[in-house]
Amino acid sequence: MAEAILRLEKVCKAYNVGLPTESEVLHDIDLEVDRGEFVALIGPSGSGKSTLLNIVGLLDRPTSGRLTIKGQDTASLSDTELTHLRGHTIGFIFQSHLLISAFTARENVMMPLLVDRGFPGPEIEAQASRLLDQVGLAKFADHLASNMSGGQQQRVAVARALAMNPDLVLADEPTGNLDTRSAEAVFDLMRQVNREVGTSFLLVTHNLDLARRCDRIIEVVDGRIQS
Repeated sequence: MAEAILRLEKVCKAYNVGLPTESEVLHDIDLEVDRGEFVALIGPSGSGKSTLLNIVGLLDRPTSGRLTIKGQDTASLSDTELTHLRGHTIGFIFQSHLLISAFTARENVMMPLLVDRGFPGPEIEAQASRLLDQVGLAKFADHLASNMSGGQQQRVAVARALAMNPDLVLADEPTGNLDTRSAEAVFDLMRQVNREVGTSFLLVTHNLDLARRCDRIIEVVDGRIQS
């Protein structure tokens, strides 16, 4: 039986609870992602995808329902415990790569490790270099992020997302700002990591061609899972 990395049961999210302007954005979301799955999350703008991703990424709490990560019920965790679980279990890739432009590729990849351990060291540099080699950027390790192409910067962002060896990577429109060729390369890279390392991916995309190449497509419409 496959191991569930992520499970949502009857998850709802409302804002301005108890006020006349109360609005429920997510309604009874049931969702499961198994270890090693590569899942696409699609839906029109305003459908609730970003809210759902924030909850899955432990950046926001559901109003009701149950969210478990690797079997850990997150409801009773403190903010500090949620931060620790997020940092050691979940990697993030954004549409805008969010690299520090004045840092080198290697220094950007090192950032999650530095935040976790509090100090630099040769083992951290070595791990960042290994990840850059994995994404095909070994010879660009000492290049400033500002001097790299959009596709290269997004590859650095993929390496950074993998720095803590997460079980799950949340990719929010990671190819949305790229040309077709670069988008294909970044998608293929994520798929390669998924197959070779077994990292689970939840990919938010408006690109249906890429979505169809995932293991599964989940469609969200008006805050509900339609299919």
